[in-house]
Amino acid sequence: MTGDAVQAQYEAYPYPERDPKDEATRLIEGSPSHLDEVDHYCFAGGLRARSPFRVLVAGGGTGDALVMLAQHARDRGIVAEITYLDLSAASRRIAEARVAARGLDNVRFVSGSLLEVASLAPGPYDYIDCCGVLHHLPDPPAGLAALAGVLAQGGAMGLMVYGWLGRTGVYPLQAALAALAPDKDLSVRLSVARRLLRDLPATNWAKRNPLLGDLAADSDAGIYDLLLHSRDRAYSVPELVEFLSTSDLAPISFIEPARYDARNWIGDAALAKRTAPLDPLAAAALAENLSGTMKTHILYAARRSELAGRIAAPSGGATIPVPRSGAKALVPMLARGGTLKLDLDGHPLRRDIPPGLAPLLDAIDGNRTLNEIGRRLGWDAATVAERFDRLYALLNPINLLTLRF
Repeated sequence: MTGDAVQAQYEAYPYPERDPKDEATRLIEGSPSHLDEVDHYCFAGGLRARSPFRVLVAGGGTGDALVMLAQHARDRGIVAEITYLDLSAASRRIAEARVAARGLDNVRFVSGSLLEVASLAPGPYDYIDCCGVLHHLPDPPAGLAALAGVLAQGGAMGLMVYGWLGRTGVYPLQAALAALAPDKDLSVRLSVARRLLRDLPATNWAKRNPLLGDLAADSDAGIYDLLLHSRDRAYSVPELVEFLSTSDLAPISFIEPARYDARNWIGDAALAKRTAPLDPLAAAALAENLSGTMKTHILYAARRSELAGRIAAPSGGATIPVPRSGAKALVPMLARGGTLKLDLDGHPLRRDIPPGLAPLLDAIDGNRTLNEIGRRLGWDAATVAERFDRLYALLNPINLLTLRF
C-alpha cells in the first residue's frame, strides 16, 4: 500500500470513529498519554516543573490522545503547548471539532506525515505520543528516528504498537481478504470483508480469538483498520526492544506493569521463583509468551542514556498519591479484607489485602500529601509510610495509583 493509499483509507474511514457531539458527555481516557501516567513514568512526578510542557501527538487521528492530553493539562493547571500532526484531512476535521467542542485553546494543528516532522513541526518536544501509527509505516525505524529527532533532552515518548500473539488470526484473515478483494475501490473491499465475516468458518483463528470480539459488529473504520489495512506489522517484546534501539531508545515501563510481570502468569510458586534471575525485559518477554493475550504493547520510552530516575517512587511525607479512575471503587473491598480478585484478560490474579488500607485509599484525592493524609487520619508518619508502601505495591502495578510531587 502506498502512502497515498494509506491517506485515502483514513480520508474515507477516519479512525477511530468519533462524534464531536459526544464531548459534552464524556472524556475518552486511556494509555498511553494519560497525563497522571506520563507524570509518574516519564518525569518522576515532577511534570509541573516543565513550563510550558511541549507535546507532539504524532499521527493524531480523530483525536483521542490529543483531547485527553489537552483536557488533562487544562484541568491540572499545566501550561501546555500541544501540536497535532496527521496526514488525513478528514481525521483532522474531527479532531478539530472535538477540541472546539471543549473550548480547548492549547492545541495547534499541522497536516502532513510524521516522517516530515522536522520541517513541519520541529519542536523540540518534552513528550511525544505516537499510538497505533509506527506499525503502519513502510519503514517503522525511519518513523521512529524522525520522532526521536525532535525529542527534547530529557523528553519521553508514549507508544502503542501491535503485539502479534494477541492478534492471532488477524494476519491470515488479512491475507484471505487480499486474495478475495484485491479491488482498489475501498467500499467494495469493505463489502467483501463484511460478507466474509458473516460466514467465517468456526475453525478460523480470528473467530476463535476471544480478544478480537465480534468482528462483524465492528464499525466500518474498525474493520478496515484491522483486516483491510495492507500495511501493518506486529512486534514481540524482544522485537520491540530491538526496534527502539534503532533510535537509541529503550522502554521506561510497559503498561500495565502487572501484565509484564512473568510471576503473575505462573501459578506454581517454585516455578515463579525461577524468574528471579531474569532482567526486566527478559521477564516481560516471558510474560508475553505465557499470557498469549497481548494484542498491543503500550509503553513509555526514553533515550537509553536518560532512563535513570524516570519513574516516581514514594519519597516521604511530601509524596502526593494520585488515584486513577476505578481506584476508589476498591475502598469497600479493602475494608472487607481477605483477597483482592483481579483479572488479566481472563487470567485470575489474587492479592492478599493488608489491614488498614481502606481509610488510606479513601483519603487519597490526588492533591493531599502523605503528611496531610496522615494528619487527617490521625496516624503517625511511620504508620502512614508503612501502609502506603503496601497500598502502592498493590495498586500501582495494575495502573490504579500514581505519584506526583
